[in-house]
Amino acid sequence: GINLEDIRAPECFEIERRLKAEMNIPVFHDDQHGTAIISAAALLNAIEVAGKSISDVRIVFSGAGAAALSCAALYLELGARRENITLCDRLGVIYRGRTEEMDPYKQAFAIETANRTLAQALDGADVFVGLSVGGVVTRAMIAKMAANPIVFAMANPDPEITYEDVCAERPDAIVATGRSDYPNQVNNVLGFPFLFRGALDVRATDIDLGMKLAAVQALAALAREDVPDSVLKAYGLESLRFGRDYLIPKPLDHRVLLTVPLAVARAAMESGVARVPIPDFEVYARRLETLISRRLELMRGVIDRAKRDPKRIVFPEGEHDQILRAAKILVDEGIAHPILLARREIIAGKLAELDLPEDRVTIIHNESSEKFAEYADRYHEIRRRDGVTKSDALKRMRMRNYFGAVMVEKGDADGLISGLTQSYPETIRPALRVIGLQPGVR
Repeated sequence: GINLEDIRAPECFEIERRLKAEMNIPVFHDDQHGTAIISAAALLNAIEVAGKSISDVRIVFSGAGAAALSCAALYLELGARRENITLCDRLGVIYRGRTEEMDPYKQAFAIETANRTLAQALDGADVFVGLSVGGVVTRAMIAKMAANPIVFAMANPDPEITYEDVCAERPDAIVATGRSDYPNQVNNVLGFPFLFRGALDVRATDIDLGMKLAAVQALAALAREDVPDSVLKAYGLESLRFGRDYLIPKPLDHRVLLTVPLAVARAAMESGVARVPIPDFEVYARRLETLISRRLELMRGVIDRAKRDPKRIVFPEGEHDQILRAAKILVDEGIAHPILLARREIIAGKLAELDLPEDRVTIIHNESSEKFAEYADRYHEIRRRDGVTKSDALKRMRMRNYFGAVMVEKGDADGLISGLTQSYPETIRPALRVIGLQPGVR
C-alpha cells in the first residue's frame, strides 16, 4: 500500500486518482481521508450529544483544501445535506458564481448563498470545522452560532480559536481540537494504522468508501463503550465517559486495533476489493490481540474457559467505582456473575451511569442481609475453638471481607476478589480464618 502525506490540493486529488487507476494496491492520502474519518466519527457523536440530526445541521468549514473537501464529501455520505455545507477559503465563502481561485473540486461545493464571509456563514450555524490557520475565528463569531454549537478547531499548533475562548463564550459548546492537551483530540493516528491493518490483512486492491465509513462507525461506537483502566492510567484520569469531553477514543487506546481493522476488513470483503477474505473473524481478532501483548493472548484462553462456566464472584468493595466498572465488563462479556457487597442506595445511580441493569448483578448489604445471623453462626462454629464468641462473630460479619469469605465457604459464592482499597493483611486474614489452608500448605 501507499500512504501519501503533505500534498496540497488540487494536486493531491489527481495524484491519488492516477495511482489508483494504475495500481491494484491501497492508496491513501492521510491528510485528506485520515482527517475526514476521525473528524466524522467525532462529529457523529457530537451531534448525538447535542441532540441534533446530521441531516439538519448547518456545517461551516474554515479551509477548502484537501482535508476540508474530503471531510465535506464524507459528511455527505453520512447524511449531511449539500445545501447545509459551506466552505470558506482565504477569500471567503465558496458560492455559485465565484470565479476567483476556483477549481472543479471547490466548484462541487459551491452553494447559492448571500453570505460572503466566514463570520456571516457562522451566524446560526450548528457546526464549525476548522482546517485552516490559527486565529481566524473570533469569540463574536462563536457567540452567533446555534444552541449547543459544535466547534472543531483543528489547526495545529494554534487552532482557529482557542479552546478557552470557545468555552468562555459558549459554555454549551462541544469542542474538539487537534491538540493532545485538550479533550477530544482529532488525531490521524486513530485512522491510518488501523485502516491499513484491515486493508492489508485481506490484501485489498483499494481503500474504498465503504471501508472509510466502516472505520468511522467503528471509532464512533468505541467511544460509547466503557473505558478500560489501562487507558485511564495512561492519561492520568480517574474516569472517562461518552459525552461532551469524550467523543472519540484516545490515541493510546489499544482497543482501536481490535475494532477498526475488523470493521474495515469486513467492508472490503462486502465490496469485493478483498483478495484474501478472512474466514473466521474471531480467530482474526485473537491474532490482532497478539500484536498488542502476549498477555492478551494468554488471557483470551482463560476468558474463554470462564465463559463456558460462569462463576459467582463476590466483591466486598462493591461500592468502589473501579469494582463497578469491572462488574460491567464481567457482565457484558459473560465471564462471571458479580455479587456486590454494597448499599443499593449508594450504587444504584452509578450502575445506571454504567448502563448496568441491577438484575444483571446481585447486590447484598451485609449488615441487613437475611443471612447475617446464619453467617455469624457459621463463623462462630469455625472459630469458637480459637476463642471467638457469638458477639465477636456478629462484629466480624459487619466487615465485608469476612462476610464474603463465609459466602464462599458456604457455597453461596464461588470466589472472592478484594484488596483494591485495603491492605494485604486485612484482605487475606479473613480468608485464612474462614476458609483456611489445605493440609500440608503453609
